[in-house]
Amino acid sequence: MAARGSRDAKRNRTDAERARLYAARASWHEGLIRRRRRDTLIAVVVGTVIVVGAIVSQVFVAQVNAPAPEPTPTTTLSPTPLPSEQATDPASTPLPALPTNPTGEPEPVPTQTLDE
Repeated sequence: MAARGSRDAKRNRTDAERARLYAARASWHEGLIRRRRRDTLIAVVVGTVIVVGAIVSQVFVAQVNAPAPEPTPTTTLSPTPLPSEQATDPASTPLPALPTNPTGEPEPVPTQTLDE
């Protein structure tokens, strides 16, 4: 019977050792999860602060260093007569002047057809 008792004692010690190792691993794993959550929270807060700071600094710089508006020349267009007011002979009708935009390039003018 002594041999049987020692086998139970050895099994109890082995079971107790397994339970202790399991509890240690579970505790370590819970600590790892808490640390990862903390690190993620810190990274999100720091990233948000950096992005908001960049936006605020760009807005501030844009307001402080706003360029002065450059005056642009305006062109006044003369009204063109209606087709019924024009002469019926297309050869005697003077060609309209091409309006130019501020860059000096001519702008397209709609063409008139003979059907009008």
